[in-house]
Amino acid sequence: MWTMAIRITFPDGSVKEYPRGITASQIAEDISPRLAKDAVAARVSGMLKNLGDEILEDSSLEIITVDQPEGLEILRHSAAHIMAEAVKRLYPAAKLAIGPAIENGFYYDFDVPEAFSPEDLSRIEAEMCKIVQENQEFSHWELDRETAIEELAAMGEC
Repeated sequence: MWTMAIRITFPDGSVKEYPRGITASQIAEDISPRLAKDAVAARVSGMLKNLGDEILEDSSLEIITVDQPEGLEILRHSAAHIMAEAVKRLYPAAKLAIGPAIENGFYYDFDVPEAFSPEDLSRIEAEMCKIVQENQEFSHWELDRETAIEELAAMGEC
């Protein structure tokens, strides 16, 4: 028989019951508004998950924050995607290459006819700030290689 409550075990060994279907984001908010603000991902029963994913069964939970090395890498990876979106908004013909997080920040390679000028970089940074203000939801998802190629081709990126 299904129960409406699930048991969440925290890294310190404490256990708390929550309604089935609660998200890591909601649990972080229940623990502390500051934790919810700093959260970037969650590890649910050992698996890295988006904060908005529902938790449907008894699980262990670790909230990953920006002050942890893994959390900072996630934040930097997201920042690279924000930069890519800003460049595509300002320069729709730009082709995306790669954009990983690196030790001291992040970068993105773009295929553009001319290198970006300092003025272009200022415009890109301003557009990134606009995107952040839009408060878009970030989530992680993976595709198999064939599907990814098809989707990128449909977007004109191949």
